[in-house]
Amino acid sequence: MNPAWQTFLQQQGALVQSNIVQHFGDLPLGNLSDELATTQTQTVLCDLSQFGTLKVSGADAQSFLQNLLSSDVSAVNVQHAQLSSLNSPKGRMIASFLIWQNGADYYLQLPANLCAAIQKKLSMYILRAKVKIEDASAQIVSLGMAGEHAAILLQQHFGDLPPSDFGAQQLDHGHIIRLGAQSFQINIAATRAIELWQKLSAKSQSVSAQTVGSPYWDWLQIRAGIPVILPATQEQFVAQMVNLELIGGVSFKKGCYPGQEIVARMQYLGKLKRRMYLAHIKITDHPTPQAGDELFSSEMEEQSCGMIVNAAAAPGGGYDVLAVVQISSQESQTIHWQSLQGATLQFMPLPYLLPKSVDSNKGNT
Repeated sequence: MNPAWQTFLQQQGALVQSNIVQHFGDLPLGNLSDELATTQTQTVLCDLSQFGTLKVSGADAQSFLQNLLSSDVSAVNVQHAQLSSLNSPKGRMIASFLIWQNGADYYLQLPANLCAAIQKKLSMYILRAKVKIEDASAQIVSLGMAGEHAAILLQQHFGDLPPSDFGAQQLDHGHIIRLGAQSFQINIAATRAIELWQKLSAKSQSVSAQTVGSPYWDWLQIRAGIPVILPATQEQFVAQMVNLELIGGVSFKKGCYPGQEIVARMQYLGKLKRRMYLAHIKITDHPTPQAGDELFSSEMEEQSCGMIVNAAAAPGGGYDVLAVVQISSQESQTIHWQSLQGATLQFMPLPYLLPKSVDSNKGNT
């Protein structure tokens, strides 16, 4: 996190731990539970420093990324952002990204604790290409805004907004990306972040945003069905297992990239046995669900039938999770967290449709 930015947030009442804003102190109890409840009724603004940003520049930047990532990077421009992944030769996801373009440069957003390793990994492929990869996390501040009045508030300050999901609009010092009907990400130069935050959260205006902690955004992404690969889940999933091809993160028309043969074979030969689902785990004590936790069903006996991709506290208590689960088990069995004696997963509908062959009578239609 940019030091000046962190100091500013702390002055606004933010509790920052490990460079992540846990919550603000301006709600009745100033804690995560209050803020999660607030997100259900108000427009909210949060810092996204749980993510870092790699900048890829140079004359060969586009072709370099096109040859390495799962999506069609040639479709990324200043008006269109994209999800993507970096995979191992065996087709397993090493990282997931949100990609946008500013000028001739490409920006890859991923969990901050993976930035250094992925920067090193990508740099191994540069060879003679005219490409430079640098960590731009300290130069760019990413903000999340969501809620009923998010679009109205942003229009007041920036005018017209991108009309479709993953549409982008260039600002004088950054970008706005529409992630959903009421969800936006603003990537702004760190030198302008404080001014923008003050404008968006000013209580004096007719419409303003309530400031909340970063965990809210993690919950919002889970409810949107957007997976984030973390250290605990690296090389655990092929892209289709986490529905990446359903949300624009995989191209089956582009050329080769690491793991492409595995991803294509799974798509065209129909051998996908696991899918990602949205679920709720009703638990209030410790330990709490975490990415990488294994899941079990009686069908598989002592063998794991799945794994949690992402987990976040839910506004009504318990945890919402994205979970990759054996399709046959999800359709016919009760799924348990950590062991057959563990808490059960209560499945909910995703905001997008799964292919009919894996529809479930537990909420996915």
